[in-house]
Amino acid sequence: MKKSISAALATTVLVCAACSSPVSVEEQTMTLSNKEKAVALLNSIETGDQKAVAYVNPDKYTQHNLAVADGLAGFGALLQALPKGSAKVDIKRAFQDGDYVFTHTDYNFFGPKVGFDLFRFEDGLIVEHWDNLTEKAAPNPSGRTQLDGPTTVSDSDKTEQNKALVADFVDTILVKGDFAQLGRFIDKGDANYLQHNSAIADGLNGLGKALEEMAKQGIKMVFTKNHIVLGEGSFVLSISEGSFGGEHVSFYDLFRVENDKIVEHWDIIEPIPTKDRWKNNNGKFGF
Repeated sequence: MKKSISAALATTVLVCAACSSPVSVEEQTMTLSNKEKAVALLNSIETGDQKAVAYVNPDKYTQHNLAVADGLAGFGALLQALPKGSAKVDIKRAFQDGDYVFTHTDYNFFGPKVGFDLFRFEDGLIVEHWDNLTEKAAPNPSGRTQLDGPTTVSDSDKTEQNKALVADFVDTILVKGDFAQLGRFIDKGDANYLQHNSAIADGLNGLGKALEEMAKQGIKMVFTKNHIVLGEGSFVLSISEGSFGGEHVSFYDLFRVENDKIVEHWDIIEPIPTKDRWKNNNGKFGF
């Protein structure tokens, strides 16, 4: 009972702070991009900046993190549950595609984690949120981490072309498993495909060795459906559903495209809990 009261109070504080801000929501909507608003909201988890909640629609906030209750009440309860002073947020990458903003973040969030967050905006306010989180891991066999690498967008004029390439790659290679077509998407040579998955080395050779090792251990990675592909210039995010080692999972794969080929990859695989453990009924995807 006390926990419920605390969560309600936290939400009330967040909402009241938004209402009492000296700068109106309309003014903030006009002066900040959606990308800046999403970044401010995430940073507020660490800083406690209560003004950032003004970027969330208090009457319509759909939550797809299945461990968090729906709406602003769920967001407030989550913040209340964090040990005081423990949260750290270091956003490494942020991208905007129409009404969507997606970020790639180094977190201390109930422990060291790496996360992708996706926000949908309507009329300048956040109305929906998705994410994929995983534990922070040591560098992979090529010495790359889950977060390092380029952060600057290039080829902004090729966004739709790059999204189409990644959508084709996901369908052809990951869903259908037609590995004979890999050359259409990735060039040979370790330097031509930089890998940030914590268990896989650079290049097609690294990917092949990892798949062989998984096969030896009887571990299958199956992509059953690609739900959405979003991008900004050279960076493209694919969100898919499938299984890993027999467990129902959500795949978030971020690719960097250069000269019409995929040249770099970051990813997070998160198990999807059984429905009896969900704290909202919105599902993990719902695009």
